[in-house]
Amino acid sequence: MKEMILNLIEQGNYAEVRSKIVDMNVVDIAQLFEEMDKQKLLVIFRILPKDVAAGVFSYIPYEIQKYIIESITDSEIKNILDELFFDDAIDFLEEMPSNIVKKVLKNTDETTRTLINQFLNYPEDSAGSIMTIEYVDLKKEMTVKQALQHIKETGIDKETIDTCYILDDYRILEGVISIRKLILSEESVVIKDIMQTDVIYVNTNENQEEIASLFKKYDFLSMPVVDNERRLVGIVTIDDIIDVIDRENTEDFQKMAAMQPSEKEYLKTSVLILAKNRITWLLVLMISATFTGNIIRKFDEVLQTVVVLASFIPMLMDTGGNAGSQSSALIIRGLALGEIRARDALKVLWKELRVSCLVAIALTAVNFIRIYFFEKADLLVSVTVCITLFFTVVLAKVIGGILPIMAKKLRLDPAIMAGPLITTVVDAVALIIYFTTATWLLGI
Repeated sequence: MKEMILNLIEQGNYAEVRSKIVDMNVVDIAQLFEEMDKQKLLVIFRILPKDVAAGVFSYIPYEIQKYIIESITDSEIKNILDELFFDDAIDFLEEMPSNIVKKVLKNTDETTRTLINQFLNYPEDSAGSIMTIEYVDLKKEMTVKQALQHIKETGIDKETIDTCYILDDYRILEGVISIRKLILSEESVVIKDIMQTDVIYVNTNENQEEIASLFKKYDFLSMPVVDNERRLVGIVTIDDIIDVIDRENTEDFQKMAAMQPSEKEYLKTSVLILAKNRITWLLVLMISATFTGNIIRKFDEVLQTVVVLASFIPMLMDTGGNAGSQSSALIIRGLALGEIRARDALKVLWKELRVSCLVAIALTAVNFIRIYFFEKADLLVSVTVCITLFFTVVLAKVIGGILPIMAKKLRLDPAIMAGPLITTVVDAVALIIYFTTATWLLGI
């Protein structure tokens, strides 16, 4: 289908293109736009029906959105804004430069302009920044018949009608009711008799990660957002929460790889920005790695006396770093999913201690057989390496499990305490244990 449409565009057969493209899903049309030449893209965008054009606009990348807004007329901008869901309009404006925002706001009425400015002023990671104002509200005095009629009259412009919100005259949230319950109830039943009053809601300033965990916990499709007086100001829907989860996971992976987070796609990010995002942490880790060099220099006499000890350093440091990374990855993920809390530090410590002992015993046994029987190393050297390996693995797993929880208690992102940082700490500890053990056992 895509190939055929692209061929029709090349031939300039736009009437045929329009008839084919309007039957496609707006997400697929948006993907098609990414493969088009910009000038032809603009022609196709202009021949789309208004509702389809707005749907496509909400899914195309910000660079293409910017190009379209810069290229179309004020009346066309107004048509897009009229058709866009409010939260999609806010998402678009948050990414645009000030000149584009001004051009868009110029084509809105005063009420909409005030609302947009209010939403743009919410903190970036708050519920207010991702909520929409397109929801169905009801009165508790309504009958089921009246409520369903109200939904039919107003629901066409709402982002979702699955859950309706019951408000009083001051817009205070009093309850919720599902469309399913309304349809299955008798028409004469009054809303207040069947609505759910123990409503779970969030404040406009609530952090997006906390909201995502509530969605997961309660299997919500939408959640009400209230102000400090419990007045309903909007709702957060599941599609926005999926975007939040995707962004947070990406950010955690980047931090765990010792990079500054970036919201842009890899192929669309400049080489300079990618380098800048990586170099800071690499410099920090490189400088911190000098501690391991200092430790080796301090025990230079030990290495000169028993040169073979140097050959086991990479194995010890790599094993310790890998062991610590395993633990930190599990704990960071557990903290992100809410399965582990800061108060569980002692439970995590006890569990990681037991796990690390079992793992360390297995690794030590295999290494002793390899070093003593196959590599024919001296018995005391073999014992030195294995003792060091045992304690390195135990300490690495304990450190890898505890550091992320400490970061959480200090209100830092646990992902910071990931692989590279833990490896640096464990390397230093492993070397100190190694050379101290060698000095004691070998009598150097």
